Amino acid sequence: MIEKLEKIILHFEDLEKQMTDPNLINDQNKYKDITKEHRRLTPVVEKSRDYISIYNQITEDESILEGDDEELKKIVKDELEDLKNQASGIEDELKILLLPRDPNDDKNIIVEIRAGTGGDEAALFASDLYRLYSRFAERNNWQYKVMESSPIGIGGYKELIMSINGDGAYGMLKFESGVHRVQRVPKTETSGRVHTSAATVAILPEAEEADVQVVDADLKIDTYRASGAGGQHVNKTESAIRITHIPSGLVVTCQDETSQHKNKAAALKVLRSRLLAAEQEQLAKERAAARKDMVSTGDRSAKIRTYNFPQGRITDHRINFTAYNLDGVMDGELNELIENLILADQQTKLTEVV
Repeated sequence: MIEKLEKIILHFEDLEKQMTDPNLINDQNKYKDITKEHRRLTPVVEKSRDYISIYNQITEDESILEGDDEELKKIVKDELEDLKNQASGIEDELKILLLPRDPNDDKNIIVEIRAGTGGDEAALFASDLYRLYSRFAERNNWQYKVMESSPIGIGGYKELIMSINGDGAYGMLKFESGVHRVQRVPKTETSGRVHTSAATVAILPEAEEADVQVVDADLKIDTYRASGAGGQHVNKTESAIRITHIPSGLVVTCQDETSQHKNKAAALKVLRSRLLAAEQEQLAKERAAARKDMVSTGDRSAKIRTYNFPQGRITDHRINFTAYNLDGVMDGELNELIENLILADQQTKLTEVV
């Protein structure tokens, strides 16, 4: 392990040298990649240096124990046990830090929210989920934007697609994909009965053009007049776009932008992300067939969470996690839940490595 850690430290120090090169500033893409890699490796290198220092001290103490100085051996023996405990703790931390990273974790995301069973109440819950992720984005100083929506008129949405741009957005929100179930008394319910409704969430890593090749010949593009709010320009010109990806049958529409060009760009972004997600979902299902992954099976149809409003309770069924801060969660306070999901995922991956 020491040899591996020393190689990481050497690579880190090389990155630091490159960052001081004035010529690097002229290549912004390379500079961005290097600084991102440097930032990612910083906690690994800090722990690695601590581990190597303790390891060297353990080696030195063990050599003293083989000597003839009985008084020194007694002092070292007590110290050695403490050092080995420290080394064991740091080693456990390093195992997590050195787990293979999901290459998509740093990507921006496309969030697709769709009302499920429950009629208008499901659409209202879809609106609540939109607010939840919007507030979470705001708390992290991320940018978000609605790309496409189908409002029902009473404040709910049959469907809403939004983009969230922020460092590590996919890594933090990728476990949100699945069926979200809500239990509460609907606003339209006069008898006070608790109803159960549902909405589905899909978190897609935003695909770059290099990630997914989309050939123009595979696309059928239709234009039409946008409906709903947006002013005279939106409704009088054929600015809305419908793109059909012929090989897969995927259809994407976009009308929330003010021009046909912007709607086409937004629709292509969603299409690329859906194609990438479909490919990765298939790979995830193949992996899940070989091992049971309790957090991320890649199956968006799985019921993952219940929001019980009468009890103020939220339960994530994948990790049997329950909390009673539902109001906070609905206002974007997701950190505790996300940390537990990431921890469970890390523990699953650690068992695979071992």
